[in-house]
Amino acid sequence: ENLYEGPMDDVYADSIRKCDPNGPLMLYVSKMIPASDKGRFFAFGRVFAGKIGTGQKVRIMGPNYIPGQKKDLYIKSVQRTVLCMGRRQEAVEDVPCGNTVALVGLDQFIMKNATLTGEKNDDAHPIKAMKFSVSPVVRVAVECKVASDLPKLVDGLKRLSKSDPMVQCTIEETGEHIIAGAGELHLEICLKDLQEDFMGGAPLRISDPVVSFRETVSDTSDHMVMSKSPNKHNRLYMQANPLEEGLSEDIDEGKISPRDEPKSRGKFLAEKYGWDKEIGAKKIWCFGPETTGPNLLVDMCKGVQYLNEIKDSCVAAFQWATKEGPLAEENMRGIRFEIHDVTLHTDAIHRGGGQIIPTCRRVLYAAELTAKPRLMEPIYLVEIQAPEQALGGIYSVLNQKRGMVFEEVQRPGTPIYNIKAYLPVIESFGFTSTLRAATSGQAFPQSVFDHWELMPSDPLQEGSQTNQFVLDIRKRKGLKAEPSPLSEYEDKL
Repeated sequence: ENLYEGPMDDVYADSIRKCDPNGPLMLYVSKMIPASDKGRFFAFGRVFAGKIGTGQKVRIMGPNYIPGQKKDLYIKSVQRTVLCMGRRQEAVEDVPCGNTVALVGLDQFIMKNATLTGEKNDDAHPIKAMKFSVSPVVRVAVECKVASDLPKLVDGLKRLSKSDPMVQCTIEETGEHIIAGAGELHLEICLKDLQEDFMGGAPLRISDPVVSFRETVSDTSDHMVMSKSPNKHNRLYMQANPLEEGLSEDIDEGKISPRDEPKSRGKFLAEKYGWDKEIGAKKIWCFGPETTGPNLLVDMCKGVQYLNEIKDSCVAAFQWATKEGPLAEENMRGIRFEIHDVTLHTDAIHRGGGQIIPTCRRVLYAAELTAKPRLMEPIYLVEIQAPEQALGGIYSVLNQKRGMVFEEVQRPGTPIYNIKAYLPVIESFGFTSTLRAATSGQAFPQSVFDHWELMPSDPLQEGSQTNQFVLDIRKRKGLKAEPSPLSEYEDKL
């Protein structure tokens, strides 16, 4: 039930449920293991149904595969199947379902995870991608000390992102290579792997860790925002609202997703968040960023002509806008944009993508700026174990770092206390060492990403703390120092 994306009653779901070795092959590749010889990977995964053998031809369905389309789909043959036994690999003829297996010869076609089925089964749906309970919020920029090592670095990053399913490696527009991980420790390990295993010890220069923020709104737009297209023939009217408490978390966890059955999604939104059923079912155009994020584009128009023709352009603009918000080009989160009215030119040539996409993006930005924009920062949940005499030191360190203790329990029968606190990620660098220094090494912190927290001060007001963050981020990204004023995005009638 949790695994399969397709209908629950077709042959594939059936053979997964029965774990049937004679059924059609279903195999989920969860990670890539670097092999002993440099540069090759084993695709490691588990067979859920059917069996896989050496030389068999398989369909590889990547994470973006949609049934019936050719995107992210490869048909390749498995060179050999091996079992990972401790430090050596045993080659085997075939592997029936229920076992884990490593496959050789597919590493070129799988990024991080994929679903494999037999070559004839073209109606199979992929198995759901793994969800991580944490999200990569800490990022560093890497560069080579010696310019001639650059190809090594690029190659190393490719391998790193294959072998660790959570790390995200991106290239910024400024040309930096960014590695995003779950926390300081996770990044340290990734960088060590990168330097020693994947690059053969070439020296790297690593920037200070950078924390990604999210942009959101705290109120409804104070007026209807309008933008005109460059040729002055089309107008879009929009408003932005904050999403209800808990809704963006539900979207993150995949309880509500663009692939849901519309009726059940409408019902869920109506019951839990008091939305109108019709809107929840039919009027959500898309989610963003990356088509799955916690922002919604909702169509509230009444009887507008040609609306469906500009839907694709609006969706593209929405993905672009939610990925780079107007404050500091960070992702947006928890905003519901409503299209209220659209005036379009009757002639199709005057409302192509080139006219609509920039307009739609500007109106989205303007709607966010009129709705009291705020930044959200990532928060760690820190668990600290320490004896009683170390508590004073812990509290003082947490206070310096804007931390907030919300529970402290003594373990029955021991002098050790368990403390749970929330700590902003941006303050967490060097937290471990400060804490150890303050308690003479008696406190052991463990931190895991917990949630996004609204920062109370106004990012557009001079001198506020959030404003300082915005300016720092913009400076780091090489944008112009001041966020653009509203007049740049909004047009008057």
